[in-house]
Amino acid sequence: MTRRTVLGAGGGLLLAGSLAPTAPAVAGTGASRRSRLTQGTRLVHADLHNHTLLSDGDGDPARAFQSMRDAGLDVAALTDHATISDNLLGDVLAGILPPEYSQLGGLTPSGWQQTRTLADAADLPGTFTAIRGFEWSEPLLGHVNVWFTEHYVDVLQAGLMQPLLDWLRREPGLVLDGGAGGLAGFNHPGREPGRFQEFCYDPRVRDRVVSLEMFNRTDDFLFEGWADGRTSPLVACLDAGWRTGITGVTDEHGTDWGFPEGKGRTGLWVDEHSRQGVKRAMRARRFFATPTSGLRVDATATPQGGRTYRMGSTIPLERGVVRIRLDLARDDEWVGRPLTAQVLRSGAAAPTVAHVEDFLVGPVVELDVPVDVADGDWFLVRVADPSQRNATSGPEGHPGNDFGVAYTSPWWLEP
Repeated sequence: MTRRTVLGAGGGLLLAGSLAPTAPAVAGTGASRRSRLTQGTRLVHADLHNHTLLSDGDGDPARAFQSMRDAGLDVAALTDHATISDNLLGDVLAGILPPEYSQLGGLTPSGWQQTRTLADAADLPGTFTAIRGFEWSEPLLGHVNVWFTEHYVDVLQAGLMQPLLDWLRREPGLVLDGGAGGLAGFNHPGREPGRFQEFCYDPRVRDRVVSLEMFNRTDDFLFEGWADGRTSPLVACLDAGWRTGITGVTDEHGTDWGFPEGKGRTGLWVDEHSRQGVKRAMRARRFFATPTSGLRVDATATPQGGRTYRMGSTIPLERGVVRIRLDLARDDEWVGRPLTAQVLRSGAAAPTVAHVEDFLVGPVVELDVPVDVADGDWFLVRVADPSQRNATSGPEGHPGNDFGVAYTSPWWLEP
């Protein structure tokens, strides 16, 4: 019996998903890593959310980083579940109980140390960046990935987000550990009913909560829960006050880390191919989400008469027309492919569509879009394929019902 089998049979703490399609990713191919819009950074392809036998995955953690490097990824993280093991099981009990109990308990201190050892061994600055992280996993509220911390934290108080947010602020000490210096992100938003206490907002960690998964496995989460009367997780998160960039992840639980095509990926624009370079790109929200390997997306926004801002930036503007420039490419087969660029901003339940532009993949795309902070302080670009449907649809006639190809991170207006 595998760890995921126990969970699927009613273990109760974590929900396991089915394996994704097994078609191999295209390693070593794709678009040039240089932007046609900006200078000083280079594109790296990343998968920041993966699991192993250290929690509810099926695969040996010793194989994971090499598998992702072999698949053509430049940046990879292991983020096994942190649930209750540090408090109820720990290393002693985990050593005498059947292995299946680790699925329910998640990471133990020895598993956390093993993840560090494996990441340090795989990390090769300039070539491959390996990151240790964990997934804080509360079965009703949701799951949060945390990267770049010395410690990890379990679910100490069920039903509340604030203990985790407080932990992210706390400097590690002799008695209490803490996550100060780390980064965090909301995973598969809306899959769990509590939706992070409706994206419970703490401005003290706004700069540290950097991501929102829009592509997880093969799913687009733009309208997750819409059929049950819920609002778009994208709108709920950003309207709550969070300033998250947009990520895509495989959330791999099997043994083929990095290889299935069609699962989420994140493109990071780094000034240095290293852990610190990745961390700076994440803090700057200088990244995009896609389910397509090898895709390049960069985007800028320029107010009339103003300077140019990359995605993830705050624009000192109350209202006006913004020119968005979009650089999207993959390979020769994509040249001439018809797609649409959808500019999304805040809405009462679903994102409002401020602009839709049909384009053919090739030249840089330019959009002139009026914006007004009174309509909401954020906007982003969603690229879609109108010939395919989003498997999780929203309001009838909404452009978001077309298949998602990529999301830029947002821009924020701040007069």
